[in-house]
Amino acid sequence: MTEPIVDNAPDLTFDLRALPKVSLHDHLDGGLRPATIIELAAEIGHELPSTDPVALGEWFRESADSGSLPRYLETFDHTIAVMQTESALRRIAREFVEDLADDGVVYGEVRWAPEQHLTKGLTLDQAVEAVQAGLEEGVASVEKSGRVIAVGQLITAMRHADRAQEVAELAVRHRGRGAVGFDIAGAEDGFPASRFADAFTYLARNNFPATVHAGEAAGLESIQSALVDGRALRLGHGVRIAEDITVEESGETDEDGVPILDVTLGELAAWVRDRGIALEICPSSNLQTGAISQWGEDILDHPIDMLNELGFNVTVNTDNRLMSGVTLTDEFELLVEAFDYDLDDLLELTLNAAEAAFLPLEDREDLVEYINEAYANLDG
Repeated sequence: MTEPIVDNAPDLTFDLRALPKVSLHDHLDGGLRPATIIELAAEIGHELPSTDPVALGEWFRESADSGSLPRYLETFDHTIAVMQTESALRRIAREFVEDLADDGVVYGEVRWAPEQHLTKGLTLDQAVEAVQAGLEEGVASVEKSGRVIAVGQLITAMRHADRAQEVAELAVRHRGRGAVGFDIAGAEDGFPASRFADAFTYLARNNFPATVHAGEAAGLESIQSALVDGRALRLGHGVRIAEDITVEESGETDEDGVPILDVTLGELAAWVRDRGIALEICPSSNLQTGAISQWGEDILDHPIDMLNELGFNVTVNTDNRLMSGVTLTDEFELLVEAFDYDLDDLLELTLNAAEAAFLPLEDREDLVEYINEAYANLDG
């Protein structure tokens, strides 16, 4: 999916990969190269479904494309298994950055849960330091090639575990040394942010930003808890905020005979929209996990276009590039083909992400300026 887009948008006559992009929702353990998994698995004697890179990549995509979030999450057993040593974490983080840059990403936030990478003796701090070393190696590699990229870690706690406070303290401890934010991930349904209220209070008292997985496998109550108990500045996925939006035919038509719709936002949806709380939407992943099943099973059924049209702060992300078999370029292309998005639409979505990044204001302004200049030069 890397050919120039010409079918539904005549002005997009270039490779979308060349566009500068911002990635806010991308899991480290969901973005490994299949060949790397095979090499690392062989070193530790971990059995894989296949030792052929192409076949292994297909296995991940097929297993993830089940319509079930729990089964989707099972694929991580293999990636996490090979991410238990300092050298493995460094390599995977370096390759992660290089792959982002190859896709045109100029700023990326890498989320991962250090508590899942301690079986070979690493401490939480050593794991974070290993990943940071790999990220910095990746940035240096990208810069040597004449390109630019900046990255930050989103230190994540697992919802089903009881280490949120410890992980929150870990994140704050590494502020200024790579950590830019905090997240909770894993099984959302039954594990609301309220379970970790003390950890989120600690983060707030230390002025450390949080994004919370909410509105994917669970609905409005999960989003409410993320905002109230988690003090979330962004919502990981957040797509099910659309459950709080009512769309009805008004009984009238426009001049072309098309029915005019009445759209009503509930209090929660209005709060999220009016305060610009960013939605980290992952279109392909949402289709795979069944997060949008109540609206349909096709990208045309995805609420992302409606949310965008209504003025929600929509950002576009990949979630897990290995499992979904996508890049951010692919996700943009999907929206271009489905909703006739043009350059202005893609620029708006990219600027949404840049402005929602967990960066200081001055850095966000520089990022916005860089993206605007790059888009302006496309017309030059």
